Amino acid sequence: MVEAWLWRQWRRRGPFAAAMFPLSLLYAGLASWNRSRLEPAQRRLVLPLKAVIVVGNLTVGGSGKTPMTAWLALRLQAAGYRPGIVSRGYGRRQAHGSCLVEPGDDPDRVGDEPILLARQTGVPVWVDRNRVRAAQALAERGVDVVISDDGLQHHRLPRDISILMIDGHRRFGNGLCLPAGPLREPWSAVERADFVVCAGGVPKPGEYGMTLQAAEAVQGLTRPEARRPLPAFRGRPAHAVAGIADPERFFSALETAGVEVIRHAFPDHHRFRARDIRFDDPYPVLMTEKDAVKCGTIADERHWYWPVSARPDAAFEPALLQRLETCIRLHHLG
Repeated sequence: MVEAWLWRQWRRRGPFAAAMFPLSLLYAGLASWNRSRLEPAQRRLVLPLKAVIVVGNLTVGGSGKTPMTAWLALRLQAAGYRPGIVSRGYGRRQAHGSCLVEPGDDPDRVGDEPILLARQTGVPVWVDRNRVRAAQALAERGVDVVISDDGLQHHRLPRDISILMIDGHRRFGNGLCLPAGPLREPWSAVERADFVVCAGGVPKPGEYGMTLQAAEAVQGLTRPEARRPLPAFRGRPAHAVAGIADPERFFSALETAGVEVIRHAFPDHHRFRARDIRFDDPYPVLMTEKDAVKCGTIADERHWYWPVSARPDAAFEPALLQRLETCIRLHHLG
């Protein structure tokens, strides 16, 4: 629970932040230098695409990037585009590989989030540490709009639209860069974002809100046709397993639905073993869809996952599509 402890420090500018402040200044300087070094190279890259949309955040931890990426892919499809997704595939063992993701792929080969995106959207998903190479590979397969998941700090990739995701409860913490605060690059990055989307909490002026809408729990690990509304788990104990950036958010959502949660928190992108999700009692086991991707071979009929999907403010979609059309027209003129 190191990250939970760090976030308690990052919420204020206390003794920990003061002690880490010199390192924070060094980190911020290196991040700014890296951006200024890599961004000019964008102009020399030729990607045969209509547009590139980058989804990312400034802070350590989850902020709804992957649900937003899935929502974008589905909405762009509905609008007549041919979207594809590029991802680093964080957490995979073959970190230097470059490949197209299949829905039934091995998470150790491509990562858990790329498989989740491939299953949820049906669009091509390519994993590669080099996102420029991944975008070019998708363009060769007929993709016309690339969405880069968690790509805000990948400055070599040209971008037409950048979407900054904010955790509406944690926001930017104390506003300092790592390790004194949670920022992955200096605060000025907020001004470069085309859209700022606040996941949970109350959006501030100029931000769009986004909620996560939950569906029925799915026994998809062994019987994908079996579904059960979450209230069916109400009033009795259930094991809750989460290997995500903010496990407490998942646990709290289950408790709000009336589930008596037995917490089992793991690090983000944790590689689950049977002993992590099997318990010596008859209680059901609930997990996120992202974690379920990695548990198919070790689960049984007690294991259920709870899928969620992004629901941005109604005004976000027309604003995004209008901005996209403007970018495409400017490309043609240029």
